[in-house]
Amino acid sequence: MEPPVQRPKVHTPSLLRRRPWHVLEAPTGEFPAVDAEEAMGPQLPDEATVNFVLDLSLRLGEVQMASGAGASDVTATIIAIAGALGLPHCEVDVIFTSITVTCHRGSELSPITALRVVRSRSLDYTRLTETEKLIRQIVRGNVGAEQAQTELERITSAPHPYPRWTATLAWGGLAAFITILLGGGFDVALVAFVISAAIDRLGRLLNRYSLPFFFQQVVGGLFATLSAMAIVSSGMMTTDRPTLVVAAAVTVLLSGLSTVSAVQDAITGYNVTAAGRTMETALMSAGLIAGVVLALRIAVLLELPLTPLPEITGSTPQQLPLIVLGGAGASACFALASYAKLRATLVAAAAGAIGAAVYGSLMVAQLDGVSSSAVAATLVGFCGGVLARRLGVTPLVVAVSGITPLLPGLSTYRGLYQIGVEPGGNISTLMTAVAIGLALAAGVVLGEWLAQPVRTGLGRLERRFAGPRMAGPLEPTERSLE
Repeated sequence: MEPPVQRPKVHTPSLLRRRPWHVLEAPTGEFPAVDAEEAMGPQLPDEATVNFVLDLSLRLGEVQMASGAGASDVTATIIAIAGALGLPHCEVDVIFTSITVTCHRGSELSPITALRVVRSRSLDYTRLTETEKLIRQIVRGNVGAEQAQTELERITSAPHPYPRWTATLAWGGLAAFITILLGGGFDVALVAFVISAAIDRLGRLLNRYSLPFFFQQVVGGLFATLSAMAIVSSGMMTTDRPTLVVAAAVTVLLSGLSTVSAVQDAITGYNVTAAGRTMETALMSAGLIAGVVLALRIAVLLELPLTPLPEITGSTPQQLPLIVLGGAGASACFALASYAKLRATLVAAAAGAIGAAVYGSLMVAQLDGVSSSAVAATLVGFCGGVLARRLGVTPLVVAVSGITPLLPGLSTYRGLYQIGVEPGGNISTLMTAVAIGLALAAGVVLGEWLAQPVRTGLGRLERRFAGPRMAGPLEPTERSLE
């Protein structure tokens, strides 16, 4: 009987005994080779469908971007819409003037890239709110791609909900309530109303001739300051604080700047877009500064009476009701001037009242203006983040409208007066105004971030956090194309 054949032992390495660098080595014949003709990656719809979905996503993002939404919100919106409509693998790049989306179609097909330029920026909160509702319907699967395209066409082509003169009266009302907030009387509020309404109509006229916004800010600051000086010299005003008219007009001119969006983009890591928004805000502010300083110089040359600047005094408990009234009225007027509907206007008024009440209370407690503004803005952002969507209002509308009464119009004018009139002017007052503006914007973003856990606990809507969200959908869902 022949002995059994001894087969050579084959060494089979144990995965448990492999060194870490062995795990990182590429396999050599241990796994079956992949067929080169087999397509790898996601299987997507045809090219025409992909282009249709990308165009729809870009147009929705453009409406948000033009309305002042942050780059992070626009990015999350486009990714959610594309994923809900059957394109789960998309990359989005948002900068200040354009939006780019790339859809990856696997290993065999080249990706499809679409770009849309954001050419115009305008405040129409009704259009933004309607777009937000459409986005939520798409993400929830209630609206198909073609139906969404038709609805978006209707939203973007619809006229403003109010006539243009309503917005003019609202801008004037904003200035009037700002003077009440600053402690002015009825005559000051009336003059501020007339001057700010005239500035709005003048801006509309200059806009027809396509005058750049920088020069429109120059004209606005020049007209507001010279008008106030002329009224003071005529003796029509009996108050000892006539320069509050200029401070209110400066606040109105500052209210349309995208400070909140710039700070939100910087905090969420979109530095290029933040730089673009910051440059725009700085340029518009520079135009306003140039107009006010030029008007002050002209007043000196014409020997118009220059009244002393009013001091920024602390609030008293007796003034709190007027402060709350001024804050609520100013926020409501700003929302109305931005074509917000009645519900959004009322919510904005409530946010303005809350912010003004907190700010006034902290000033009564002898807290400095920068800290008081930051705390009040944080509370406004928090309330807007928790309750705005439940009330059918975009949080961005609540945030921007709520901090409008707290904008440093008086501090800005005081700083410009010291630079343009007083010899050896001090720039510290103007820097304080800049600090207040940044504190307001940062406080709103912080409040929105703090509202995320509370909002998730209340509605169980947002499961993945990508940063403070003031626009766009809350929870993307998977859905194929119809």
